[in-house]
Amino acid sequence: MLVCKNTAYQHSEDDHDEDVLKQGFEYKEPRYLLYDVNPGEGFNLRRDVYMRIAVLVQNLNKDGPWILVLPPWSRLYHWRSRDVGSQERIPWSTFFDLTSLTEFVPVIEFHEFLELSKEPIIEEVYYLQNYKEGWDKWEEKMDKRPCLVNPYEWDRESQRWRGWFFGYSDEVEALKMECISVLGHAGFLKPFLLANTTARSVMIDRAETVLHDRYGDAVFWQVRRSMRFSKKLREIGDAYRAEFLDSIDEQDKTVLTDSWTDMKTNHGDALGGPYLAVHLRRADFVRVREKDVPSIKHAAKQLKELARKHNLKKIFVATDAPLGEYEELKGHIGKEFDVFRFEPTKEVKQMYKDGGVAIIDQWICAHARLFVGTRESTFSFRIQDEREILGFDPEMTFNRLCNEKDKKCEQPTRWLIQY
Repeated sequence: MLVCKNTAYQHSEDDHDEDVLKQGFEYKEPRYLLYDVNPGEGFNLRRDVYMRIAVLVQNLNKDGPWILVLPPWSRLYHWRSRDVGSQERIPWSTFFDLTSLTEFVPVIEFHEFLELSKEPIIEEVYYLQNYKEGWDKWEEKMDKRPCLVNPYEWDRESQRWRGWFFGYSDEVEALKMECISVLGHAGFLKPFLLANTTARSVMIDRAETVLHDRYGDAVFWQVRRSMRFSKKLREIGDAYRAEFLDSIDEQDKTVLTDSWTDMKTNHGDALGGPYLAVHLRRADFVRVREKDVPSIKHAAKQLKELARKHNLKKIFVATDAPLGEYEELKGHIGKEFDVFRFEPTKEVKQMYKDGGVAIIDQWICAHARLFVGTRESTFSFRIQDEREILGFDPEMTFNRLCNEKDKKCEQPTRWLIQY
């Protein structure tokens, strides 16, 4: 069993003597925590893993200066556009407001980390995995074990480890790599990082293996509130709302403060724009979650009923459905309602990629009078989060489309904001 006792932070003998970084520490010689996620995970699950690791870094900073290195974004399952240029090595600043992130925990981009390093080296990599034998009871534990799967290769010539490293596989190497079987929360990694390594840069791979320390508490919501989208993406979404959906923050009561730390809302403070927004997840969900996903015809029926109930004449659709299915949906909805879908310009797609277009969809959905999502979709979950932050009545947020065969149709769990 690995040593997991709490110890005071100790500088390693070969720590570099760098200037104080801009993240607000009054320290020199910070340590850097990097992380990565299973390549098959989607954009919104990756956002959730960021939250787990950000809380870990916040806790590490109680014992010494650590900086979280943000993993560049690369092509994901839903990022399939061929006319947007490369979807590799995308920095977080493309999608998120880094100043806002830094108000919770100090962060830098991966390319900034490389610029600060004397060599393109990550000193230690720990690849997290589940226990081969499974587990009978829940108990937090971690052990160094043989790798069940090892995505890294040992280069005999350089005497270093080579791997994907966020698309920098030809440039970045690691000095040490070990596999660790772990069962526990993200915070359980803290004593290991303090007691078992003095490396200046440490990477946790497969970080989704560890869980949230406390899901839904005030700290959870602090890091979630800090994850504001980039100002430019918000502006694009706001312009679309104003032009097509008669939606403006002042009249919708959805004005953001300059800093998330100064914003505290009550349920019902936000009114939202005069439109219904729906996240209609299709693609693989039609096959793997057949019992949860309605037919296009039944989805249209539910949307019309909800729009009539709330006296809304406009319906905004965020969906991964092909154009044919979207047109079918519009046909079933009919001319009683105006149906909209965000169509990015070529410039927006090339600059902000598929991930940015998805964020604009989420931002527009977050400002609707009424939101309806898809069951078990992280895309819908994140919209619900945004609406909690803005101060919507939960009745107008935690709704989902139902399969026509689902007689009970349980609505989403209400994870309400905590301050």
